[in-house]
Amino acid sequence: MQGLKLVIGDKAFSTWSLRPWLVLKHCDAVFDEQVIYLDQPTTAAEIAEHSPAGKVPVLIVDGAAIWDSLAISLWCAEHWPRAGLWPEDAEARARAYSVTCEMHSAFGALRTECAMGPNHLMVGPPGSPLTPSEALSKDLRRLVGMWLECRQDWGGDGPYLFGRWSIADAFFTPVAARIRHYQLDLIAHGDDGTAQAYCATLLSQEDFLEWEAAGLAEVG
Repeated sequence: MQGLKLVIGDKAFSTWSLRPWLVLKHCDAVFDEQVIYLDQPTTAAEIAEHSPAGKVPVLIVDGAAIWDSLAISLWCAEHWPRAGLWPEDAEARARAYSVTCEMHSAFGALRTECAMGPNHLMVGPPGSPLTPSEALSKDLRRLVGMWLECRQDWGGDGPYLFGRWSIADAFFTPVAARIRHYQLDLIAHGDDGTAQAYCATLLSQEDFLEWEAAGLAEVG
């Protein structure tokens, strides 16, 4: 594959940018990256040069734009079939599709109450603990239940949601970072320790640690 450039936001807090970056790294793809710093006077104009949607991330493939983190990940799965970006088992793969798309489109309270930004970083040590609202608690209970079920039914071959690393894990890595930053208590939301261990696995994964180091360098 030639001519790949991934345009992303700040590594310190751009959760959407992290997802396809992890996927491309897992594919051993050779790509350039361009960081556009968010919340700046020139941000919108800089992004508009690359993304018809006016948002990051966007993958430029030989001059053509693919925007949206899920679209980029699906493109990668098509172009690197040997990377194993989805589970091999058909039932597990169908569930992986479902939980990935649910993460992509739902969990509004988590996104709103546990926002990532200049004062709430996805990288580095935890911030101040947050007492969740009932809406956020509902999201956390759903996440814990989802993760426990996937780990129990399909996680036997490894430490990730479906055993081996998949696109689903890329999409849940920023969630794990939110949980860490806001010190959210998963045990209080139905966890038996499995979900917390899964979060720790995501945040200790080699590619995430590389991203985190770069994000910490951004903020000095």
